[in-house]
Amino acid sequence: MTERDVKAQLPVPPRTFAILLALAEEPKHGYGLMRELQENPVEQWLLGPATLYRTLKQMEGEGLITTAAGPDRESDGPPRRYYTLTGFGRRVGEAEAARMRGLVARAEQFRLANR
Repeated sequence: MTERDVKAQLPVPPRTFAILLALAEEPKHGYGLMRELQENPVEQWLLGPATLYRTLKQMEGEGLITTAAGPDRESDGPPRRYYTLTGFGRRVGEAEAARMRGLVARAEQFRLANR
């Protein structure tokens, strides 16, 4: 995907950006991802399973994430589906973070945010 494709994804919806951030460090399964988003001290996302999985499906369709069955150490059931950030997803996350930094700098310029 080209840089132009990255710019076409901006601005990233807050829920999508929160998921990109959560997956930036390592792949996670849906339940673990939902728990992490709810426990985030900066911004607690109260995502129900339907909203989370609908957003994940949309993100996969956009090429931001990919899925794979992984080992499930937490249950004897079927393998959980793990979500992984793609290279394109990482570039979109980086571009969105840069866009936000610019907004915060502008807010600071007009004294709308503390330095």
